Amino acid sequence: MVETSFYIGIIGNVISILVFLSPVETFWKIVKRKSTEEYKSLPYICTLLGSSLWTYYGIVTPGEYLVSTVNGFGALVEIIYVSLFLFNAPRHLKLNTIVVVSLLNVLFPIAAIAATRSAFKDEKTRSQSMGFICAGLNIVMYGSPLSAMKTVVTTKSVKYMPFWLSFFLFLNGAIWGVYASLQHDIFLLVPNGVGFVFGTMQLILYGIYRNAKPVGLSNGSSVIAADEEEGLASHVPLLS
Repeated sequence: MVETSFYIGIIGNVISILVFLSPVETFWKIVKRKSTEEYKSLPYICTLLGSSLWTYYGIVTPGEYLVSTVNGFGALVEIIYVSLFLFNAPRHLKLNTIVVVSLLNVLFPIAAIAATRSAFKDEKTRSQSMGFICAGLNIVMYGSPLSAMKTVVTTKSVKYMPFWLSFFLFLNGAIWGVYASLQHDIFLLVPNGVGFVFGTMQLILYGIYRNAKPVGLSNGSSVIAADEEEGLASHVPLLS
């Protein structure tokens, strides 16, 4: 059973890495244009928060090193994304982003880790408390694709919901859900189960509307909206 969970975890690592790297094209555009334009930094900041906490959870929880390795990689990638955003953002947006980064990526993780370590002396209880925090954040953030799904239904267009992104999010939730079941880790199972359900719903919507005639789309706003939805949907914290 341990060997099976290990191989499942390796597959999950590969899929999660692909999802973490999915916004590379977006940031290539930002660097090339030297402007963040209408892109938002919050999805990447939130993913950095989730990846950082899941990395810590994987480190302090026996047998969960596969969780810590892939989330450590994800945290590094997100640091690069956030740095590129800050470097190319206009001055007023840059200052706001720095404040949000300081709160969510510095103060909150430090406070969460310090609180669990000071409140609980037992290592298992510390691990469980951190798992509870991580799972809660993931469930909340997994709700972000709901706006994209609503847009698909309203416009009858899947332009706002790229197929491969939806597919990999579905696959990611499924693989890590299986891994969590084998490891008997409820903190991994619940958020990834939610992710699997949302991923399934996105694929069903894609199948329904992929050949439908779009309604209510304006060329000028649809490109920006699609980019924002893609960035948000691609950055729900993973696997985790």
